[in-house]
Amino acid sequence: MGSSTGKDGGVKTEPRVLRRDEWDRWYGTLVRAFSGVPEPAEELELFRELTQVDRSIGVWESDEEGGACVGTAGAFAFRMTVPGGALVPAAGVTMVSVAATHRRRGVLTSMMRRQLDDVRAWGEPLAVLTASEPAIYGRFGYGAATFGLSAEIDTSRVRLSVPAGTDDVPLRYEAPADVLDACEAVYARLVPGRPGMLERRPGWERLALLDPESGRDGASPLQCVVARRGGEVTGYARFRVRPSWGSEGAKGTVVLDDLAGLDPATEAALWRFLYDIDLTSTLAVRGRPVDEGWRHQVSDIRRCRPELRDALYLRLVDVGAALAARTYQAPVDVVFEAEDAFCPWNAGRWRLSGDAKGASCERTSDAADLALSVRELGAAYLGGVSLGSLGAAGRVREVRSGALAAASVGFGSDVAPWLPHGF
Repeated sequence: MGSSTGKDGGVKTEPRVLRRDEWDRWYGTLVRAFSGVPEPAEELELFRELTQVDRSIGVWESDEEGGACVGTAGAFAFRMTVPGGALVPAAGVTMVSVAATHRRRGVLTSMMRRQLDDVRAWGEPLAVLTASEPAIYGRFGYGAATFGLSAEIDTSRVRLSVPAGTDDVPLRYEAPADVLDACEAVYARLVPGRPGMLERRPGWERLALLDPESGRDGASPLQCVVARRGGEVTGYARFRVRPSWGSEGAKGTVVLDDLAGLDPATEAALWRFLYDIDLTSTLAVRGRPVDEGWRHQVSDIRRCRPELRDALYLRLVDVGAALAARTYQAPVDVVFEAEDAFCPWNAGRWRLSGDAKGASCERTSDAADLALSVRELGAAYLGGVSLGSLGAAGRVREVRSGALAAASVGFGSDVAPWLPHGF
């Protein structure tokens, strides 16, 4: 377990498990680190309920009454889809902060050390997070594994070419809370088909309904439209409309929160609906899959102003278990020389053998074919970042000629990984 001591020789700070009655002070430290603006009451209460205190840690100057909390970190128990469709236990690292008064004293390192030791003890081979500052987590072995596509689509100029059957999909406005269960059923059916998606734990569905006025930025309350085919809900879109007027007339913006469809016609019907909302000329979308179909239906991609951004960062906590848990789209038989200074139990040589049916990954004394750090393995793990591109960047070293190209193909995924679930 890591620890740190103040420069003035003061009280030693050491991570320990959070107690329920400390949550307010612990969460207050987090809020202050993220600018100190109080969160809406409903959001605060939801995260109070969702926090798994036995998987959360804090750094305290003293355990005596009134001792200041100077560091926070949590780890939700999730299951994440990996290539091949398996749901693999993954620690959802979250709520990480260090008080500005206690930077450069090893507080963050001590929390990361304690947390990864705990995740290993819990038997979870993966740890995942979304980073407020991407530069922080690479040194702890996290690699950027998924990306999200954002766009500001000029719907007054961009038209959609939709697939056959789109006109046959009826849409209907519904109160978001009234159709929550039906929308969750759609989400659950999509989870196994795309790497990076998280199985929804009980209670997390309520996150989609948070709608404080302070968070709308002038837009309407949350709206929802559902698609039904054969009496079954096959898709939904949750969105807000931000009105705006100029000398030329209405120029409102549709702000998309979430969209999901079980088939191409349903997805196209929902996108077309969002394009055609009266008194609007812009559709703003954030963090969508990079391979989503609408990109190939628009008449002018430039007027959509697409922008790519990093999303999920992934770390292999147990290299052998993690690599054996997924499948490979082409046969692989490769020996990795893995570097992992922060979690030394992963360091050394591993033989990965696998194909589309399954895989094994065991310790070996055989000569290495590829040399890389656990950070690169994390980036490539879901198939959205190619080992070949990491090799071109000098971050994967090919020891045996031809090994990199073969492994890169095997690690790929036909479906781009995506994280639509906030935590």
